[in-house]
Amino acid sequence: MFDVTTLPTNPGCYLFRDTAKKIIYVGKAKNLRKRLKSYAQKKEMDPKTRSLISSIDSVEFFVTDTEVEALILENTLIKKHQPKYNINLKDAKTYAFIQLTDEDFPRLLVARQKQEYGKYFGPFVSALERDHVLQFLTRTFALRTCKKLPKKSCLRFHLQLCEAPCIGLVSKEDYDKKIRNVCFILSGKSTELLKKLRQEMARKSQSFDFENALILRNQITAIQHLQEHQKMQRQHTFDEDIINYLVRDETVYLMLFNIYKGTLSTKNEFVFSFTPDFFEEFIVQYYSENPIPSEVIVPQKLSDSLAAFLMHKRKKKVRIIVPKKAAKKQLLDLVLKNIEITFFGDVSKVEELRCQLNLQELPQVIECFDISHLSGTSMVGSMVQYRNGKPDKTNYRRFRIRTVEGIDDVAAIAEVVRRRYTRLQQEHAALPQLIIIDGGIGQLNGAVHELENINLKIPIISIAKQFEEIYLPGSPQARHLDKKEKALLFIREIRDEAHRFAIAYNRLLRKKELKS
Repeated sequence: MFDVTTLPTNPGCYLFRDTAKKIIYVGKAKNLRKRLKSYAQKKEMDPKTRSLISSIDSVEFFVTDTEVEALILENTLIKKHQPKYNINLKDAKTYAFIQLTDEDFPRLLVARQKQEYGKYFGPFVSALERDHVLQFLTRTFALRTCKKLPKKSCLRFHLQLCEAPCIGLVSKEDYDKKIRNVCFILSGKSTELLKKLRQEMARKSQSFDFENALILRNQITAIQHLQEHQKMQRQHTFDEDIINYLVRDETVYLMLFNIYKGTLSTKNEFVFSFTPDFFEEFIVQYYSENPIPSEVIVPQKLSDSLAAFLMHKRKKKVRIIVPKKAAKKQLLDLVLKNIEITFFGDVSKVEELRCQLNLQELPQVIECFDISHLSGTSMVGSMVQYRNGKPDKTNYRRFRIRTVEGIDDVAAIAEVVRRRYTRLQQEHAALPQLIIIDGGIGQLNGAVHELENINLKIPIISIAKQFEEIYLPGSPQARHLDKKEKALLFIREIRDEAHRFAIAYNRLLRKKELKS
């Protein structure tokens, strides 16, 4: 593979390249020679590592003075080259932020991702909570909402919901003062703001400016109500992150709780392929892009170099805790429980489906096909995939029917099944544990015939719409599952999702045809 005797014993980063000289993996090591030698000596390897080693054509390395420098360099190289075999650190979910625009009279908006302009607060796990906060701030501080300042006041001004900066009824100085108050609340400093507003209200009252004192009193009352809504009582004076994970079937399911002064502020979920160093790699990638709290609670001990890396980035001390008992261990267990519920909470209905269909193995991956057309025109096929009981939209597929003329759902189903699994065979990709066909015995037989032609044996059923009957290969009689049981409800859920996906594609094609 490569001659390790020529490599230095210094700390540094190594880059594996394939035959096309493309970087496929970036790693870091305290001792480059020792680390790379371990690849050659490995006898038992996980599938991903085996695939990586078989793809290596050459190795390149960068020497650093310390392992901390190697960590920083590794993260830079991963972000630059995005190698195939490094973890792809993407959120399992995308949460929205509240954006404060950088206009002369700023607005508050919902933003899905951070851009170069404006200030961002969040992300907010709950859309309901985010919208409540945004509406509260806009209403309480009478902020503008119009995209462009009009030349005359609008209805919001007459309803006393805006002070009309469009016609100069509020100065930029006064408006910016309100924006500073908004930032206090979005930064979690409501208590400090309340103290400041009470002092200002007292001064207004003493100077007989009762109108503005009343406005301040109303703002104070509203902020207090918001505090009650959000349960903002702080139990700690420091921030902390709690990280835990599960590894199943060569996949890492990781969750990170951000705790702000004793209150859970955000929850982040990540799913990526397992590698031996995944946890350290995650820590480096995540905290290179996100704030580092004063305390990080983790399930395993981090290396001294990684602890030094965090302190180097934060420029302050970072406490790294691996709790064994008491409250912090309970928090770590809570994160683990959330992982099990979030990622594996639907396993019970998958198990019920296995029992009802007498399947030999748990159908963790299920693929379902449907056909959609309008009187034989714009005929399309859809395939949706469910993984561990949940839709895996990254693996949805849609098909334009190529070989079928007129209305022939049986032939159309046969085509998409043939195309899907012929491709998976060619790519040596993993196959599902169950296939569901939207249709009756005819559609099922068409799909079974195509699987037999390419020598595949995959459990397959179909579900007929009219009476929600289940058909199995080789049996002309339908099976009637209990309509209230999880198994049939789960099959219907998957079938309905495939139907929705097919109709959406059919409508898209018809819209394009009308425009052309």
